[in-house]
Amino acid sequence: MRRVLLVCLLAAPLAPGQEAIRLIPLVSGLRNPVDIQSPRDGSGWLFVLEQAGRIRIVRDGALVATPFLDISGRLTSGGERGLLGLAFPPGYASKRHFYVNYTDRQGNTVVSRFRVTADPAVADPASERMLLTVPQPFSNHNGGQLQFGPDGYLYIGLGDGGSANDPQNLAQNRRQLLGKMLRLDVESDLNEVRTPPDNPFVRDPAYDPRIWALGLRNPWRYSFDRATGDLWIADVGQNRFEEINFQPASSRGGENYGWVIAEGLVCVRAGCDQTGLTPPVHVYPRAEGVSVTGGYVYRGRRYPALAGHYLYGDYGSGRIWALTREGTRFTNRLLLASGIAISSFGEDEEGELYLADHGGRILQVAGTETLPPPRFSAASTVNAASHQPGLTPGALATLYGTNLTGLSGIQSADGLPLPGTLAGVTVSVQGRTAPIHAVASVNGQQQVNFQTPWETAAGTPATVIVSRDGVTSQPVEVPVLSAQPGIFTLDGVRAIVVRAADNTLVTAERPLRPGERAYFYATGLGAVDSAPATGQGAPREPLSRLTAAATVTLGTARCEVEFAGLAPDLVGVFQINMVTPAAVTAGVAPLRVGVDGQTSPPADVPVGP
Repeated sequence: MRRVLLVCLLAAPLAPGQEAIRLIPLVSGLRNPVDIQSPRDGSGWLFVLEQAGRIRIVRDGALVATPFLDISGRLTSGGERGLLGLAFPPGYASKRHFYVNYTDRQGNTVVSRFRVTADPAVADPASERMLLTVPQPFSNHNGGQLQFGPDGYLYIGLGDGGSANDPQNLAQNRRQLLGKMLRLDVESDLNEVRTPPDNPFVRDPAYDPRIWALGLRNPWRYSFDRATGDLWIADVGQNRFEEINFQPASSRGGENYGWVIAEGLVCVRAGCDQTGLTPPVHVYPRAEGVSVTGGYVYRGRRYPALAGHYLYGDYGSGRIWALTREGTRFTNRLLLASGIAISSFGEDEEGELYLADHGGRILQVAGTETLPPPRFSAASTVNAASHQPGLTPGALATLYGTNLTGLSGIQSADGLPLPGTLAGVTVSVQGRTAPIHAVASVNGQQQVNFQTPWETAAGTPATVIVSRDGVTSQPVEVPVLSAQPGIFTLDGVRAIVVRAADNTLVTAERPLRPGERAYFYATGLGAVDSAPATGQGAPREPLSRLTAAATVTLGTARCEVEFAGLAPDLVGVFQINMVTPAAVTAGVAPLRVGVDGQTSPPADVPVGP
């Protein structure tokens, strides 16, 4: 194993007012939180582990009262024991299972899989399948982290078994799992745990084949850089040094990080041989902290000054640092002396960072850049199809403005229900969070597409507020209409009309024929029966129909309307099924829809003879 070049720099102290980050309280009232994880399923939820055995959900910035999972009766908690790690597999949204690491009633490490019930906010405690049990000779140094790597395999960090100075030499014992990083295939076949065929010691009988790396004392927290795949391992020291180990994405495993031969860069016992060991890329002494808490490389969009920096902290001193890699050089910088007992960092779906205060709080890590507030007007808050100013309950709306996002390009919601926050942007309408379809910054124009909450009252203006990364706009009063029909088009001119017979798009080459059945999409048509919850897709059974009659004209001819209501499975989108009138004139005919005395702008439809 090749030694890596080490550049170890102690952090320069910060002068007053030099803090490079700030911490924004998110939720409190937790009991000893020790891990924060995102399922990356489009929900925007964060899952927080309470050491005593519960998993809690943070949803839309609030702590959900009912635990996601409570297994407190199955484990031993206190000190370094308890519920210690959580991991969601790639594709969790469809797989509906997850993994936890805890110490059981005998103090042994257990890695188990659990399933989620029909309610995505509740797991089934009876679904547990134990995948791995590792005896622990002492109560400390249990590790506890679980992480799926970019390769889809589960990485498990195990401490050396505890006590002091690894009395049983477990971290260097090739047949023991303690003091190691394991790499397992738990997803290929849910009925068995497999050893990946490319694990470094698969063909070496001197090693347990599940070992990926060895020589670790207590790898409490580690993480993969979501952009590069590099692995950062924070290993808690004995009594002299805390250390950060780095494994590049190109590694094939097999590194020996040195414990108990060395602590940091120095021998544990005089005259040790460090040949073949992979030294840490950074260490810090007891004067700066007593227990390192590994973090993440920042890959969010909100704070560009933090991009690419590995943020980590110390449980005892509360210091937070940034470690930056430039080739083989690693440079460390102190960001904040927080005074918080930092038990864990976490990364949300968008790459924003959080930390857990073991005293009971979750805080968001924020940069110190001063962002200008979002700006928009009532005239730039419009129907998403017609682009006429105003809102309609349940309908799609588009908000144009400046300083709405730091995004470049388009970010769309990944699934349903639509999230309340996307790309750091939140829209509230009359005090209610509006679900967001997409946030875009294209060709110098910024916009947010959102659903007006169904609960919004028509007839009086609604107060609309946009928040970007915690910076809030001035409130804007926007008219709310009971109906404001708008037809979705391809280019602002041509209506999106689909033949009912074969679901093909009506085009100039294949125009609509008299007597043909077809349907088109619109928004702003008003109240419906069987309305879904705000942010949820419309039901298929029963269909949500308009409570007011809709009229459709094609040219000067009136169409028979067979259905007018919400488009199944879509949010804020209406569908109208019609029969093309026999009297329609061939050519390009203007399509209009009217509801409650309001008529949409025209949209062109090619009509054949």
